[in-house]
Amino acid sequence: MLHRRTLLTAGGTTAALAALGLSPQAMAQAGLKLGPATPFSFDSLVTRARALAAKPYAPPPPLPADVLERIDYDAHGKLKYKTDFALFKDGPGPFPVTFFHMGRYFQTPVHMHVLDKAGSGARGREILYDPAYFEMPADSPAKALPQGAGFAGFRFQESRSGDQTKLPWQGNDWVAFLGASYFRAIGGLYQYGLSARGVALDVAVAGKNEEFPAFTQVWFEPPADGSDTVVVHALLEGPSIAGAYRFQMRRDQAVTMEIDCKLFLRQDVARLGLVPLTSMYWYSDKLKPSGIDWRPEVHDSDGLALWTGGGERIWRPLNNPAGTGVSAFGDKSPKGFGLMQRDRNFDHYLDGVNYDKRPSLWVEPLSDFGEGAVELVEIPTDDEIHDNIGAFWVPKAKAVAGANYDLRYRLHWVADEPFPSPLARCVATRIGRGGVPGQPRPQGVRKFMVEFLGGPLANLPFGVKPEAVLSAARGSFSYVFTEAVPNNVAGHWRAQFDYTPEGNGPVDLRLFLKNGDQTLSETWLYQLLL
Repeated sequence: MLHRRTLLTAGGTTAALAALGLSPQAMAQAGLKLGPATPFSFDSLVTRARALAAKPYAPPPPLPADVLERIDYDAHGKLKYKTDFALFKDGPGPFPVTFFHMGRYFQTPVHMHVLDKAGSGARGREILYDPAYFEMPADSPAKALPQGAGFAGFRFQESRSGDQTKLPWQGNDWVAFLGASYFRAIGGLYQYGLSARGVALDVAVAGKNEEFPAFTQVWFEPPADGSDTVVVHALLEGPSIAGAYRFQMRRDQAVTMEIDCKLFLRQDVARLGLVPLTSMYWYSDKLKPSGIDWRPEVHDSDGLALWTGGGERIWRPLNNPAGTGVSAFGDKSPKGFGLMQRDRNFDHYLDGVNYDKRPSLWVEPLSDFGEGAVELVEIPTDDEIHDNIGAFWVPKAKAVAGANYDLRYRLHWVADEPFPSPLARCVATRIGRGGVPGQPRPQGVRKFMVEFLGGPLANLPFGVKPEAVLSAARGSFSYVFTEAVPNNVAGHWRAQFDYTPEGNGPVDLRLFLKNGDQTLSETWLYQLLL
């Protein structure tokens, strides 16, 4: 049963916010209806999450399922939040907040709260759902939802103090939280793409269904005027877990998020994915089946980049496999990892949805992640509408009921890696039939052409060729050589080789370039599916 809330009318809202000590700008949020004030601190949120994990899971009170089901994709698209009701639309801070409506695909209510101040001693009031906040058709099924039902998510709009002729805040946002624990941000090229999550539970575990915990409660700190940073707190709840999150999000040339999370398990988890990233890879110029689409490439990300605790830089091109695959990259105290979109050439995509501008997402650990592995999950897809790629950190120790995790990390939503390697990086992988042109092609032999660019390759003396260093657990290599790509770009080289497989099953191929004892490139690590 929903608990009772005090509904504040327009005039009452202003008086209540004044009593909380908010600025005159915040008091202008007169159209929002607020609940009673309750104390809040991040420490108390952690205590609450720990207490929840010690008890059996209690799902949130259900809303009318028949109503939510009728708010399908089309009906949901017609529900537009009115920016006149945006939180912080007149301050404090430059970034107003708007909210998403619930529907068939977003049935878990998220209860939003506004705090009177940052830090200790804060009090918060729930922002109570009212259909009046949304533009909706007269016959919309959303009209049947009860007052105070909750929202599906929220987003921060662009700055209201910026150039409104070029980037009006009412029609542009830079971060969005919507669905379970999913959230995403635009990168330096003003484009959304891949997503992050609070946590991933039992992804691609045989015989188990993936669990999707959700952010069910959110608190907004009033930002400082002129600040480029906002702070949001969130409670995560699910059958196997509870957690507390603090997001400190900065909007400048791109978006960075400093995240502090405390997680508590109430049940055993077979695969605990911390700091999870989710993306889409359908196909690229690496290996494209003929006739499946008119575009040369379709993907939000084209590879997984790793910076290991030992300092090695690795590039793993993504696959669209025939069956679900999981790759584990064991490590200790990693320096970072991310799903990247390296190919920025519009001519490689040719459509109007800006795949060439999709952000890369890099994880920078701020606390010691300890021993474990970055795991990459690749799921088959036959369309761009499905997120089929996941990457996350899995601790070495088993995730058992009663275990807890304390993580600090920074997410960089950027066009390129925030901590670029001084080495040459892989910029293309191309695969074809092995053998020599004009002669019968040997059955099953693959030819690889791997391109590297930059770093010390740009300073090689004239006439010096880098050496391709290759390895694999099985199979053999032939026709191995390197050459400068004939495009007059300094430091642009490619390694060519044939690979003859042995046996069945996936095999990892490793390659890097060197000159004598000097390593010239990051490590290219490719999983060939046999």
